This record gives sequence, structure tokens and C-alpha cells, in this order.
Amino acid sequence: MKQLNLTIPVEVLENKAELSFDEQSLIEAAEKTCDQAYAPYSDFKVGAAVKLANGVIVTGSNQENAAYPSGLCAERVAMFYANSQYPDVPVEFIAIIAKNQQGIVDNPIAPCGACRQVLLESEIRYDQTFTILLAGKTAIHKLKSSKDLLPLSFIGDGMDKKAASQ
Repeated sequence: MKQLNLTIPVEVLENKAELSFDEQSLIEAAEKTCDQAYAPYSDFKVGAAVKLANGVIVTGSNQENAAYPSGLCAERVAMFYANSQYPDVPVEFIAIIAKNQQGIVDNPIAPCGACRQVLLESEIRYDQTFTILLAGKTAIHKLKSSKDLLPLSFIGDGMDKKAASQ
């Protein structure tokens, strides 16, 4: 038997001042977007802000639904909007932050598995990685690629239609 050990590089920053102005602005946009979340069941509001290569910033917030799991996470709201409205423009950054009844959560939250797959698909689609900023009150986690969030990812190997038909 062989063992595979995975190491995930995460830059941990203590405050926004350690980030560039653009990165700080993106986190602030994600934070403002939290307030637009529709979260009457969990009262856990998530905001995401995506900066595209053309400079456009697209935001999204989580949208809950009584017919759970019919809602959608903030990350997917923002990414799907960006990809549908700007289909030829790659993502450069995404910032994600959450609030509960006490305000911004202490520790950065990470995207769910479905959102991680969507982020990965965007990197594959544009053949370029992008920076992920996960912000909390006590720290900011900075990752250089969605592959760092999803190291054993499903990338569609074996789904080649030509290979499948042979």
C-alpha cells in the first residue's frame, strides 16, 4: 500500500491591512453583500465578491428556501452570475465572508463542496487560477487556487465523449 499525504498552502493574515487595496475592497464588497442575504431559517448570512479580469466586481449572497436544499450559496450566486454575464472574462479573485447574529464570524468560513467544485470549474474553463480570500474577524485565509480547497478534485477525466463512444 502507498500513502498519499496532501499539503495545502494557506497564507494566514491577521488583518486586512496586510492585503492590497483591491483585495481589501473585495472583502468589503463581500461584507456589504452579506446584508442582502435571504437567510430567515439559519440567520447565517454569507457574502461573496468576485473580481473579473476586466475589473468588474460581481457580488452574491446566500439565498435560503423553506424547501431545503433549494437555496443557493453566495459563492455560486456570484460565480454563476459572473460566468453568465461575462462568459469570456476570467475570475481574478473571490472574497467570502459570513455574518451571524453577533456580526462577522470570528474564523473564516470555507466554501461547501459544491461551491468548491464550481470554483474549480471556473479555473478549468479559463485555464487560469485565481486567488481566494476567506475572511473572518480574527484572520483572513488566502489561497492561490481552488485546487487548494479541493485537492482530490473531480475534473471530468474519463468524460471525454470520443473515448466513451469507442
